[in-house]
Amino acid sequence: MADFIFGREEELQALKQRLLKRNSFLLHGPSGVGKTLLIRSLQPQVPATLYCENSETTQVVFRSVAHTLLALGDQRVHTSCRNRDGIQAKSAVSLKGIVMDALREGSYWIVMDHLNRPSQSFAAAIREVINWCSTPVIAVARSSHMEDTGFLQPVYSDRSEKYELKNLDAAAAEGFAQEIVKRAGLSASNIGEFLTKVLELSEGNPGAILSMLEMAKYPKYRTDEHIKITPLYIDFRMNWSPAVRSR
Repeated sequence: MADFIFGREEELQALKQRLLKRNSFLLHGPSGVGKTLLIRSLQPQVPATLYCENSETTQVVFRSVAHTLLALGDQRVHTSCRNRDGIQAKSAVSLKGIVMDALREGSYWIVMDHLNRPSQSFAAAIREVINWCSTPVIAVARSSHMEDTGFLQPVYSDRSEKYELKNLDAAAAEGFAQEIVKRAGLSASNIGEFLTKVLELSEGNPGAILSMLEMAKYPKYRTDEHIKITPLYIDFRMNWSPAVRSR
């Protein structure tokens, strides 16, 4: 994903308002749509956010949260663990207790990115964090369905507890593509035809747009100043996540 945000002013404002209300919610949308980019861009405005890049298991989440709390100077975590090695040495049960106590005493947010069908025990632990620690939790997944949110689905059962990040509309997608071309210095004799095809095939997904434009720089997809559109598209379809095409 590009390291800049384009055409997402409305979405950023909506996410910021949700953060200010301190309510837990599920942020979902297809791969490449920019969920991580947007939520992380808001972190400086919410400095007490504890971001978990990998949310595969509760142990991974609690260790990630403990590392961030330690970096933020949380006294309870520092006293109990001292340093990163101390966190790693703690058992899963011990570390959970330390983190839960720290969360109760502070005013934090937790962001759990890249959910992967969390288990029933995982969901139970997150309910404890939300209810017992009064800590809002943002869950980030590709969809709001069971195959992505797993047993966390009931935690965000109400429509108001979900926020869907959709692909860019046609105008924003074209503007994003043009900006990438400009920043990359990409040129070709058939650049107009190529961009039209990219916008059509990507369905406005920023990650898909960026992927195809980056591929267009590779020698295997170029003949002199001409982009080989068909082979590039075939390779893109073979390697790009099918979640991009989910609606």
